Amino acid sequence: MSYTASAAAPPPLGTCLTLCMFLAASYLLWRAYSKPRPKPALRSVAILVLGDIGRSPRMMYHAESFATNKFKTYLIGYGGSKPIPSLLSLSLVEILPLGEPPLWLRGLPFIIAGPLKVLSQVVDILQTLLVRIPRPPEYILVQNPPSIPTLAIVWLVSHLRGCKVIIDWHNLGYTILALKLGEQHTFVRIAKWFESYFGRSAYAHLFVTKAMRDHLVKEWNLRGHKVVLHDRPPARFHRASPSESHELFQHLLPHLSTPPLTAFLPASKPPYSTPFTYIPPSRLSTVPRPASGGADDLELAFELSDLTPFADKVPLPELRSDRPALLVSSTSWTPDEDFAMLLDALKQYERRARELEDGDESARLPKVLMVVTGKGPLRQKYMREIEPLQAPGGDATWKYVRCASLWLEADDYPLLLGSADLGISLHSSSSALDLPMKVVDMFGCGLPVCALGFKCLDELVKDGVNGLVFHNADQLATQLGNLLRGFPTAPALTALQESFQGASPLGTTGTDGWEWGTWAENWNHIMRPLLLHDVAAEAAL
Repeated sequence: MSYTASAAAPPPLGTCLTLCMFLAASYLLWRAYSKPRPKPALRSVAILVLGDIGRSPRMMYHAESFATNKFKTYLIGYGGSKPIPSLLSLSLVEILPLGEPPLWLRGLPFIIAGPLKVLSQVVDILQTLLVRIPRPPEYILVQNPPSIPTLAIVWLVSHLRGCKVIIDWHNLGYTILALKLGEQHTFVRIAKWFESYFGRSAYAHLFVTKAMRDHLVKEWNLRGHKVVLHDRPPARFHRASPSESHELFQHLLPHLSTPPLTAFLPASKPPYSTPFTYIPPSRLSTVPRPASGGADDLELAFELSDLTPFADKVPLPELRSDRPALLVSSTSWTPDEDFAMLLDALKQYERRARELEDGDESARLPKVLMVVTGKGPLRQKYMREIEPLQAPGGDATWKYVRCASLWLEADDYPLLLGSADLGISLHSSSSALDLPMKVVDMFGCGLPVCALGFKCLDELVKDGVNGLVFHNADQLATQLGNLLRGFPTAPALTALQESFQGASPLGTTGTDGWEWGTWAENWNHIMRPLLLHDVAAEAAL
């Protein structure tokens, strides 16, 4: 009984720590109020990410665009993954890392650790925005979600230092919480009120979709400039050349050499070949040359002396004709992305491929390597489910399908997308108002997608033009079979790939309603008039 009673009440240590953090936050606020308020520095911005900076691509792209337009840019967030190299090379960008919550919090009950973690974040963010940035930035750009506590903090700092707040609405935070607790839960209602109250007024609101803009303007009566800034990839996202793919797959070869993959993928002999690429014999060779990319051709390539680095004319890498189709899906391995649907579709594809293996060659389905990138809580669960399906020598082993989970560095990710044949998006959107960034990245690399359909997806994926939309595993399995039939010369897949060459430039409307451009083009088109007009007006005073 005494144990139960003591566990129900917060221990004295937790109470003391809470009081200390409260006093620290109060001191920072007193210090900010007691000082004369300097005028914000023109062409300066603080970008707040309550998460891993390296895993927040849109906010890194914002920082790069601000700095390119000569804004002193403070990027605030947690460390972990390495930011994109182009951002690190900009002298106007200063990264201000937030401290991780103390390790000792992990040993406390959640009822104590939760509030202490939030208080720790509040103190750290306030110190950064009020003290570590010596002169008030003109703008504070905050990512939402998360909403708690960042929206309240930037609201407070904007009143203390005279900064203009820009809220970048990626999604609605309370809808993500509702996935776990249910829409009617008290915490969800509190989160919705918090988000609507502190997010209602800002200098500007940015939205990733027109649907989100229309919804929030109607439901929450937002005040301030309201503009849609669709996600677009940076210029470094492009279709990979065979040489780039060859280098990438050599780099990834250790990850592709596990027992389930070794017996499945075509044999390779690095550095002259990978499971997807090879260096052919010289065009000047008088030795008869078999069909491009076949096993005999590869063996011939390894034996010819003109493949040495000192040869006069070393041929460039090419794609292998016996390679499997490379499918890519990027996921956070969370409940809002139904990986079970993809797994079911792959099982159906396997069955269909076996049914057609003895039929006409043009109707057969190719082998498929499904690469899933990303980290998340459900990864181990699903990968354990896949293991018996691709264990070498097992009775239930797949013959035509393999699935591999990889975590890629920032430099390798666009190269993998640019080397793939088809992308898969399982993003379902908790609010049905945002768009999957992964599809934006895929389109930047000229990679068509099969995407799970939801309310506003047509703002990005044009069904039958740059991809296909599915709503269940059966539809996805059918789409995979139709697109990959005849691979590597699959007519249906080729038609989708060629659509990227006909996309309309930014600001124009093509016959299919699809316009496309880079992040920089889109940002300059939307953001420069919003920011620089105001800067110029104040500078003239």
